[in-house]
Amino acid sequence: MSLQHIPPIQCLLTFEAVARLRHAGRAADELCVTASAVSHRIRQLESHVGFKLFGRSDFSLTADGAAYLANVRAGLAALQAVPGSSKATQRAARLRVAVTPTFSRQFLMPRLEAFRNLYPDIDLVLQVSIPLLDVTGEQADLEVRYGPGAYADCEHRLLIEEEVVPACSHSYLNEFGPFDGFRTEAEIASARLIRSPLEPWNTWFASCGLARTEPKVGAQFNDLGLVYDAAASGFGVALVRLKLGAAWLESGRLVPLSDKPVMSPHKHYICWQPGALERWQCAAFVDWLAQTFHS
Repeated sequence: MSLQHIPPIQCLLTFEAVARLRHAGRAADELCVTASAVSHRIRQLESHVGFKLFGRSDFSLTADGAAYLANVRAGLAALQAVPGSSKATQRAARLRVAVTPTFSRQFLMPRLEAFRNLYPDIDLVLQVSIPLLDVTGEQADLEVRYGPGAYADCEHRLLIEEEVVPACSHSYLNEFGPFDGFRTEAEIASARLIRSPLEPWNTWFASCGLARTEPKVGAQFNDLGLVYDAAASGFGVALVRLKLGAAWLESGRLVPLSDKPVMSPHKHYICWQPGALERWQCAAFVDWLAQTFHS
């Protein structure tokens, strides 16, 4: 076969990236080129093969484009294969990420399919970290921390800052309510407050202009998901984060007692040791996670 009948490799890589990501800008970022270069390469490839690859502006493939994509992916896979090796010995780029439990369940897991589709060559390993204490069971490449920030032992990037609101179950509200904003000394003193070092009540007390100290008695939990589950089970009133606790609030398992939420002192950060982002899989995950929560 004459080499003139083989499309340029950069055009094939660009076609595969655009077809996979369904977005010219993201393909450009992945390939470290401009969006204009992506457009030029696609037009060059279409001119070379003699048919349209994409039918619409959302980058849906034409029938010819879909058939050609299968051949392109097979060809690229063959080029990536190492002679004498098997698939079993070809390792994906491993990435270990330590995450706090409720963040993982409520935020990360529902979005991981999108990350897997974007980066199928990354072998992702999730590990549990302890909020506030910043303790991980094993060494991790990246860590999602929950706390006040200003970490001196690592580089970091803010992911989410949130407001909190007191909330309880319908059964607790029916038995001990009603509450009128849950901002007076009398209302707060009459309630069973669910405690957690992860969400101090002092935040709410200060917003109400009350000089109360952190409660010393009452049910206490060291995981925010357990705090919200306890409140939904009628244990009492909890401070609930509007984003992290959205599943409980939107389902009606928890009822907010105020329409004036206040900012929590704790935020979620993605953290890494200096030099970690030189590994492409670390940089890819950090960028994807930050874009996910800031888009």
